Amino acid sequence: MFKLTRFCILFVSLVSLFSQPISAESFTQREARDPEAATGFQAHALVTAKQAMVSSANPYATKVGLSVLKQGGTAMDAAVAIQAVLTLVEPQSSGIGGGAFILYWDQKAQKLFTLDGREAAPSAANEHLFFENGKPISWHQAVVGGRSVGVPGVLAALELGQQKWGKLSWQSLFEQAIELSEQGFIVSPRLAKLVELNINPGLAKLEPAKSYFYPANQPLKAGDLKRNPALAEQFKQIAKQGSQYFYQGDLAQKIVKAVQTSDIAPGQLSQSDLKNYQPKLRAPLCGDYHDYQVCGFGPPSSGGFTVLQILQLLEPFKLAQYPANSATALHLFSQASKLAFADRNRYLADSDFTSVPLNQLLKPDYLNKRSELIQLNTDLGVAKAGEIRQTKIDEGASLTQPNTSHISIVDKWGNAVSMTTSIEMAFGSTVMVEGFLLNNQLTDFSFSPKQNGQLVVNRVEPNKRPRSSMSPTMVFKNGQLVGVLGSPGGSRIINYVAQTLIAKLDWQLTIQAAIDLPKITNLNGETSLEAGTNIAEYQTQFEKLGHKVNIRELNSGLHAIWKTQQGWQGAADPRREGIALGY
Repeated sequence: MFKLTRFCILFVSLVSLFSQPISAESFTQREARDPEAATGFQAHALVTAKQAMVSSANPYATKVGLSVLKQGGTAMDAAVAIQAVLTLVEPQSSGIGGGAFILYWDQKAQKLFTLDGREAAPSAANEHLFFENGKPISWHQAVVGGRSVGVPGVLAALELGQQKWGKLSWQSLFEQAIELSEQGFIVSPRLAKLVELNINPGLAKLEPAKSYFYPANQPLKAGDLKRNPALAEQFKQIAKQGSQYFYQGDLAQKIVKAVQTSDIAPGQLSQSDLKNYQPKLRAPLCGDYHDYQVCGFGPPSSGGFTVLQILQLLEPFKLAQYPANSATALHLFSQASKLAFADRNRYLADSDFTSVPLNQLLKPDYLNKRSELIQLNTDLGVAKAGEIRQTKIDEGASLTQPNTSHISIVDKWGNAVSMTTSIEMAFGSTVMVEGFLLNNQLTDFSFSPKQNGQLVVNRVEPNKRPRSSMSPTMVFKNGQLVGVLGSPGGSRIINYVAQTLIAKLDWQLTIQAAIDLPKITNLNGETSLEAGTNIAEYQTQFEKLGHKVNIRELNSGLHAIWKTQQGWQGAADPRREGIALGY
């Protein structure tokens, strides 16, 4: 069913990405770009365990997480250790220089918590942050350098979560990451390929990232032993001093200096921005789908809302009557996605800065009217956002990049973590500090503060958190946790998660089979079908319905855990290098 990635075709598309300016008008095209390349397909067997399970994006990280659980750590303890290791072994996707959204299920309290560790704009930033000569710049001009760096939030969020729900000492959680950093890790084929492709224009330009990823002017190669003593030293200090060292200590000063003196696009991040950053406990966003309750993250993430709206728009169509991934079912899925993305693009932003009408957008009457727009035999074209009130806001062009990483964990007590973590573009801003990369998350804002004469809700504002598509998700039945999942993939994350939920809840596939299914995405524009799979054969059929179709690599990275009568089942996406392990 699947074919290996054709790197030569992919490379041409990536060159095209950085040779063309991205206009404020090309919203859907911008949202659809995938600068972290696909790097092959490797089938995974379903993993079953009685007590605990970890699924993450790299074998080193999964093994460390499982080790923490076996030592008596909680799911939150394991998340800290996994993120530390991912900072080292998967630097293109996440790290302590980035941000995260974390769901935590407390089994004893029977309560779901959500931790917002999203990056924030500097206090000196304003709506013209990405303007030059009175006009918004293109995305590829904005991504590299200090200007795009937001206040990193993942470490503060993890520390807050570990203080509340951890059992092991904070210091012990960094021991294995320190050892790996000092002794070295084996560079994976995926990391080597992404470095070789030079998909981030800053990686071979900015020091010290250039020397780290291109030693002796040669890209890292798969199988290389790579040490990172600078990162080991930072982990030692973070282990001893906590996140205060990162946000107020010597490391904070180095971060600010690197951003403000970047050779490309110096930024505005300040000492006070780091010192004042606070992770936020927010209310989870939950809704019903069939007999299940699906819970995710609300604003500033758009993922929880958009996944829920897709599912609830499709409820009347009873997708269980169709074979898995049938053409009719996927057509219906694409139409619901168009409608949901239209609402997302217009209304979703940081709820601390704008009123986000989630209740109206998820009301049954509203959803029923929107669902009636979906036709079995006709494509919607470009869907318009629903009119729920008189408002002076409009959608704006913002680009969410699909490097990112997802971690799913269940511990022996039944506590669970669903954590999506990111530095945005592959290799982030390419500003590197003491062995780790800083994010470019500020490019998730709309570059233009106004569209059609109206304010854009996701415009840049001081201390604001940019809209995200990250969609960490948990699923419950009769009040009990049954599923933990999420994915990287930029704005396509939403489709990856929603399609997987449909495959599990409607088509009753195993969680691994649900993840393996060929992917379809539609962000309210083209319908993308995964290259090299059987659903690519739907192109002609879809075009007859009015779809604009492209066949492309769809680089999901789903990591999931599901409860069954046999125990917890863990699954990892074959499109990336992660694995699931349990005991």
